[in-house]
Amino acid sequence: MFKTILLAYDGSEHAKRAAEVAKAEAEAHGARLIVVHAYEPVPDYLGDPFFEEALKRRLERAEKVLAEVVALTGVPPENALLLEGRPAEAILEAARGERADLVVMGTRGLGAVGSLFLGSQSQKVLAEAPCPVLLVR
Repeated sequence: MFKTILLAYDGSEHAKRAAEVAKAEAEAHGARLIVVHAYEPVPDYLGDPFFEEALKRRLERAEKVLAEVVALTGVPPENALLLEGRPAEAILEAARGERADLVVMGTRGLGAVGSLFLGSQSQKVLAEAPCPVLLVR
């Protein structure tokens, strides 16, 4: 049924559970699993050298999170995407670009407090995704 499954991963406990579910679904359907981690852009108004240092730290953290999900799922490096941008928009862009049949993500991430029942990122993805979205608690 599913040919391409996209896992949105931020390193949270919900995302770790979502990684397990996405891996199992990909194996069950013989689907290609793509993992994506999006990191917020660094504001350019920081100026040098603060901008460069903040960008370096943000990239190091993002690469660590991406390496973690690659280890959890065993996806090949070409199926691991590191994207700069607001998480929901980056996930939606990746889902469209990769022609995902299913997006899997946790309901609460590591971002700022969102709405009462769903995280704001998962809510936006759920509302705008071009395919079904599986939210994992």
